[in-house]
Amino acid sequence: MRVAVLSDTHDHLQRIDAALPHLRKTEAVLHCGDLCAPFVLKRLGDGLPSIPLHVVFGNNDGDPFLLQQVASSYAHISLHVPLAELELGGRRIAVNHYPSIARGLAHSGLYDLVCYGHDHLAHEERVGDCLLLNPGEVMGMNGRSSLAIVELSTMAVAWIELD
Repeated sequence: MRVAVLSDTHDHLQRIDAALPHLRKTEAVLHCGDLCAPFVLKRLGDGLPSIPLHVVFGNNDGDPFLLQQVASSYAHISLHVPLAELELGGRRIAVNHYPSIARGLAHSGLYDLVCYGHDHLAHEERVGDCLLLNPGEVMGMNGRSSLAIVELSTMAVAWIELD
């Protein structure tokens, strides 16, 4: 099972549109927070009509009420506050926004994959048997716009650079 992981889109619709073809080649999408505006969630919901999308809130998601309202109009979108705990492809997965929380989750031994965002820095690390992963930022504030694709059967990560 291939899972896309992205974070920190911060309303950048052009980069989201560039990400959509890559996201459509996966069986699930994990967003590690900072969508920002509800229209971003709508764009993802419309662009991924049959792919489950799991989203955690970040510190810049300014209108949780409207984000929840938008999410409720899509059967394939799940909002998780503040942590997503999932089982996909036989793997235990945790998703949150913050690096320090993610590191603790990875050290817990409860998960095969822990994903996070917030600091906008792409990062891949093994913590025991757990893969700790930050897909970087979609927005490109630091010059690199990226997302990650994880093949859950092997836990191999493919990095995607967005234009």
